[in-house]
Amino acid sequence: MRDGPAQTALAFDFGLKRIGVASGDTITSTAAPRPVVAHFESGPDWTAIEREVKALQPQLLVVGVPYNADGSPGKLTASARAFGAALEHRFGLPVKYVDERFSSLEASEELKRGRASGERRRRVQREHIDSAAAAVILERWLSGEGPLGE
Repeated sequence: MRDGPAQTALAFDFGLKRIGVASGDTITSTAAPRPVVAHFESGPDWTAIEREVKALQPQLLVVGVPYNADGSPGKLTASARAFGAALEHRFGLPVKYVDERFSSLEASEELKRGRASGERRRRVQREHIDSAAAAVILERWLSGEGPLGE
């Protein structure tokens, strides 16, 4: 749990086709998936991201940074950081970065467990995994984790 005043955060699992989104707060230290945002060839759907920011009024943004299993930068590391910089520039909110290694795998396994137990009725689709991964990323930040080497 993060110390200080209560804050709402919006987290992003950056991808070249979709960007997973989740919201949470420092009071409950939990996160919930939000609808995914498209990432077009021309870039992220900034209108959809702006809608989320306006609706939730977060005090900060969290972006997952992909690293390889050995801790070296992944092929999307620079793109995820550039996305975070663009978020900060567009919305004037601080951006925090979190090591997102295995967040999609963790999210996928949790969604599949929910389906197997009957808790989740709908089939698990890629966009569900992306937003669930954003929730994992946000929960990591809420628990005090940060990016590798920072």
